Parts: sequence; structure tokens; C-alpha cells
Amino acid sequence: MIPYKETLRKKIGDKTAVIGVVGLGYVGLPLAVTIAGKGFETVGFDIQKKRTDMVNRHESYIGDVDSGALTQAVLEGRLRATTDYAEIAKCHVVCIAVPTPLDRYQQPDERYVLQSSKDIAGSAKKGVLVILESTTYPGTTEEVVAPLFLKKGFTPGEDLFLAFSPERVDPGNSVYKTANTPKIVGGMTRDCNELSSLFYQAILDAPVTAVSSPKVAEMEKILENTFRNINIGLVNEMAILCYKMGIDIWEVIGAAATKPYGFMPFYPGPGIGGHCIPIDPFYLTWKAREYDYHTRLIETSSEINNYMPEFVIERVFKMLNRHGKAMNGAWILVLGVAYKKNISDMRESPALSIITMLEKHGARVAYHDPYVPSFRHGGKSYVSVESIEKETEKADLVLIITDHDDYDPDLITRPGTLVFDTRNLTGGVSSPYVERL
Repeated sequence: MIPYKETLRKKIGDKTAVIGVVGLGYVGLPLAVTIAGKGFETVGFDIQKKRTDMVNRHESYIGDVDSGALTQAVLEGRLRATTDYAEIAKCHVVCIAVPTPLDRYQQPDERYVLQSSKDIAGSAKKGVLVILESTTYPGTTEEVVAPLFLKKGFTPGEDLFLAFSPERVDPGNSVYKTANTPKIVGGMTRDCNELSSLFYQAILDAPVTAVSSPKVAEMEKILENTFRNINIGLVNEMAILCYKMGIDIWEVIGAAATKPYGFMPFYPGPGIGGHCIPIDPFYLTWKAREYDYHTRLIETSSEINNYMPEFVIERVFKMLNRHGKAMNGAWILVLGVAYKKNISDMRESPALSIITMLEKHGARVAYHDPYVPSFRHGGKSYVSVESIEKETEKADLVLIITDHDDYDPDLITRPGTLVFDTRNLTGGVSSPYVERL
């Protein structure tokens, strides 16, 4: 009998392997379209029928997914989506790209990874390659996922090839997409590493680096996002101190960035958002307790970053007061509610807590975002205003949360209109009515 490894190697090589992608969100859908674009038959799985129906109608609901590529993949029969996890049995490779949130106690919520792994283990055939891409704590692949397959009679490295390969999706990045972003893989055995590397080499136009174990790959991903979390925390703390000292933090960063070595510019903001940076470091913080270690630097930086929305509110209070206005009853126009520029993603957006605090203090809030026409938060519905020009005329203060390229600083900073800018969108404007973070 031909070993499972050789059979799978051949199927990946001649592109007869059927690829399953579990979870069709910000990571899974771009991945599925990329795989299908390389000529593999691809099946997307999701528990939300709305999503699978949209994929089958070749309708993109993720900004980073090219509608033309999706349409071509579906119409040519290389991509379809389903809610029926029994179809995992048809797949030779399965990538797991499901959410990994935190619970109310800031502890890992593994239910999506657990359920997906159970579904795959219950339907997969011998010889399958399973790759977890969902960000999680070091040890998850070997301690949580692998045992579910062992219970079903699989043996890692023989008739099951299991690896972790962290997703590296950066929503809105115009240069690096799924297809051209370098990949890390960490397999449970040498054969797991070899096959997972071969798979990604077949679908990506980027280097693939294999590390010695899933734990190394899992830790590598958390290091990436913890690095950003800590450096953002540092620059946010510098912004607070610079404000108290009457120093322009943006000018300080610009000056420091002229050094060609030893410095990497990070920029302050109203808080951090997205699924990765605000969440992933807490996976490591939680896991560290098992080893009787307290991750002080990670927790301190997170405290600073989580304080930024409150700091923004304090600044708005003071700015209104200096111009003889009260927060209670003030008309505030918020520009941008997505967590970063030029995308529609609102996950963990600081705009949500800022709007909640503004309303709690009696302000009347309107918002504009060209990428987010409406949203619900705290049981309340919000709809983006149509005209920034009309709203700025009646607003007591314009609060810039997201610096979309659509926003024209000259249009926003009219004489007499108070503007508080958390992103330095108005950096070239000098006015007594404009303040920056």
C-alpha cells in the first residue's frame, strides 16, 4: 500500500487534492479564493448559511477579497461553500480559520476551534492534512486539537498530518495580501511539516518557513502581535506625557524616524482595534499562569492602550470647556468608526466605546464613515450621515477617530469648527480650533 504521505504529496503536486477551508471570515474567505485561484477544487465551510449562500452567488462580503477573482473561481467550479460539514470527507487538506475570541474574563474562548476540530475529526478520511490557522496560545494544536483526532483513531505523522500555520491577514493592506505574504508552518512531525510546507508553496507566491513544532509557530504569531501591542502602548504613553508637557508627539515621532537604524515609528491613536492586537497578547498572558509567570509588560501596555478612549473623552471635555461649551447637550460629529483607515472592519474598534462614553456624558452623537453605512451597538442603531459639510456646520465638535483617505482636512477644519484629531489627519493645519492627540 502506498503510504498516505506519498499519496497526499502527489495530489498536492498535481492539484487533484480537494481543499477545505473551515470558517469563511476575514481569514478564511481570502484564503479559499487564493487556493481556488491556484487551480485546486476548494470547499468553504461555515455555520452561517448567509455567508455560504453569498459565496455561491459569488458575492464578496470581505473588503480584501477581489470580486472578480471570487466570481471566476465560483463560475469555473473551483470554489463552492456549504454548511454541511459531512463534506469534509471529500477533502484531502483542511485549513481551520475560525474565530478565537476572549471570554468576559479575558481568557481564551476555544469553542470554535474545538467544534471545528470535532467536526473535521468526525468526517475526515485517513491521510488528511489539517492545518490550524486561527491565532491561539502555544500548545493548542498538540494539547487541544490533536487529542480529538486521536480519539477517532488517527495517528499524527502516519494517517493524519497536523500543523499550525498562523494567519497573517492585514485588512486594507494594498501591498501584502494572502497570496504574497510569507508563511510560517509548524508540524507535529517532520512529515507534517513537509506536507504543510508543500501545500502552501503550491498556493502562495511567497516564502514558506518551517519551524520545529506547532508551539513555536503559535508563539511566533503571538510575538508578532505582542510586539505591536507593546510598541503602540509605549507611543500612546508618550502621547499622554507629551500632551501634559505641551510637546507635539507627532513632531517628536517624525524627528525620531529620521534615524536610519534602531528606531521603528509607531503612532498613537484613540485605542487599538481589530481581532489580533487587542486580543492575542492575552492568550499568552493566560497561558503564562500555567508556568507561574506574570507577563507584566504585556499587561501594562494593554492597560495603556485600553485607557486611550477615556483619554480622548478627557481631551474632548477640556476642549469644549475652553471654548465655553459643555459636553452635556453638545453635538459631536464622529468621523470614522472602523478600527483602521480605508476598511469596513469594526471589530474591537475604539470608536464604539468612545461613542458610548460621549452619550453617557449627555452628548448627541452623529457619525460618518464611507465604509460603514450603519451599525448596531449597545442595542442602538446608528446610520452614517450623508454630508460631512452640513454636519460640520452644526457640530459643536468634530472628533476624528479614523483617518480614511476620503476625508479632506481642509473641508473638516473650517474656521470656528472645533476639531479634535486622534490620527494626525490635520497635521498640516494650524488653527486655534484644532487639537491633536
